This record gives sequence, C-alpha cells and structure tokens, in this order.
Amino acid sequence: MSVIYGKKIDVPAAWKGKDIKNDDSWIYHWSDEQIAILEKGLAAVKAKGLTCPDFTKEDFPITELADAINHFNTELEDGKGFILIRGLPMERYTDEEAAILYYGLGLHMGTPVSQNIKGDMLGHVRDVGAADPKSVRVYETSEYLPYHADMSDVVGLLSLRKAKSGGLSSISSAMTLFNEIFENHKEYLGLLHRHFLMEHINNGSAGPTPIFSYYKGKLSAMHLRQYIEIAQNKAGLPLSPVEVEAFDLVDSILNDPDIRLDMMMEPGDIQFCNNYTIFHSRTGFEDYPEPERKRHLYRLWLKMPNARECADDFPGKDGIAKRD
Repeated sequence: MSVIYGKKIDVPAAWKGKDIKNDDSWIYHWSDEQIAILEKGLAAVKAKGLTCPDFTKEDFPITELADAINHFNTELEDGKGFILIRGLPMERYTDEEAAILYYGLGLHMGTPVSQNIKGDMLGHVRDVGAADPKSVRVYETSEYLPYHADMSDVVGLLSLRKAKSGGLSSISSAMTLFNEIFENHKEYLGLLHRHFLMEHINNGSAGPTPIFSYYKGKLSAMHLRQYIEIAQNKAGLPLSPVEVEAFDLVDSILNDPDIRLDMMMEPGDIQFCNNYTIFHSRTGFEDYPEPERKRHLYRLWLKMPNARECADDFPGKDGIAKRD
C-alpha cells in the first residue's frame, strides 16, 4: 500500500471549476509572430519530405518559442495542471500540416510515447463505432467519456473540427478530489491508496496501481475505472461493494458542476493536462453526416522533462507498450 497522505492538499492544481471558469489565466493565445515561427518549423519538415510522426525536434526548429514552452511545462507540473492554447488558424492547414505543427510542438515540450498496442504516437479522437473494450476504445465513439487519466505524464489534444452538437471537453482536479474525500469521506482514504489491478500498465497487460500515491512531496492520482473493472474481473476479483461505493464517490465528486471545468474546444485549440493532477472527460455528441465535417482531434501522450518522480508502486505513465 502507498503511504496514506493525511493532510489537505494546498497547491495551485487544487482548483474548483466554479472559481476559475471566468478566469482566463489558464488560456494562452498564440501571437502572430509565434504562429510564424511554428509555420517556419512546418516548412522545414515539409522541405525534407518528412511526415508525422517520422521527424525529430531538430527537423522542426522553433527555438524562439523556448520561453513559451517553458511556461507551458511549468504550468502543467507546478501550476493549475492544465493549459488551453488558442489561435492556430486551422483554415491555413491541411490535416497533415496540422499534425506536423502539433507533433512538432510536442517534441519540444517532451517525448511522445505510444498510445496503444499498435504503437501509434499521434492518436485520432473521432467516432469510428460503438464502444467495445476489445476493439474500440470509448474515445473512438460519440458516447460520454468518463473522467480518467491517461498513461503518460501529460495528455494533449488539438481540435481539428468540432461536432455538430455536444462534445464538450471537461476536466476535474484530482487534487480537489482528494481534498473533498479527506474533508468529508475519510473512511475511503485508505482504500484509495491500496492497489487495484488495471489493464495496460504492465508492459501492455494488467498490473497493480493505487488511485492516490504520495511520494517525495507530491500527491499523484490515477483513475481509469473501466480498465480497473476489466482487470479485476479477469482476475476473478471483482470490485467489492465498498470499493464500488468508493469509485462511485470519486465519479460523483469529479462530475460535480462546482468542481469540474467544461470547455468547448474550437478548431485550433490545444489543451494539455497533467495526468497526475487532472482527470479529463468528454460529453457525448452528435456528429455531422459528412465524413469531412466529423469531429476530429489529434492526441499526444508526452513524457515530460520536468515530470515528478513517482513511487515504484505507481506505474503506468510511459504509454502503452507496442505489441508485435
């Protein structure tokens, strides 16, 4: 079992949506000069005949953006734990060009890691069919996507096109979740520091993880309820009634309108979230019938140079191992 942290968390990442929804300090706007620098990087990659993700950060030279990138990375690890970056003029770019711009930015922020057993480094978030954990993950549908953290230090999304209706991006602070449980439901704290089996975190198979883990001065969190339930059931260890109660409480707190923060990602918006401190979700949506108008986002999983050090019993942040 992890060390049970026994104090309220007092960090910038312990925010409530009601307190910051009208505060634009978490929104960063690209300047025209910065967009020109990004486009210079795009032109350099294209001049070499390279495509995404088969290029390096040296192929995408944007050193002039070092201060902005340092701001992003600092805000993700030591600030609110998320940032929304606005202003990319998507009408100028093809989808492939947008992929190069986004992936190039990601290369300068951190190191992309695999998002699935196929080894995809740039994910596509779009509706491809009904949810089936064996073949189609929920983010590939139009269904509601429950709050969760991904298996990387940071997750990023770039919006190419939004849905006809719905598809709000929603985030909720895992630090505030801890504080709510600590202040009002202490009886579940020990349980949520215990190990649960979860799919994909042990070289692509199931492995143990706590929900909360305190190590070297920082509290980290993990929540992928569907993958925990799958792994526990496969092992013949379905969640007990009290464990279901605890997970139901987690979900209800994360969904509280006063705690979560909802945003509509417009085309060109980039969102980055720290997977140790922020859980993310998405509302269901109705899409356009035309393929070229359907909701589509690119996704990055990044390993960060300034990421916290985690305890040995808190695995699962290096992506999903590729399988041959």
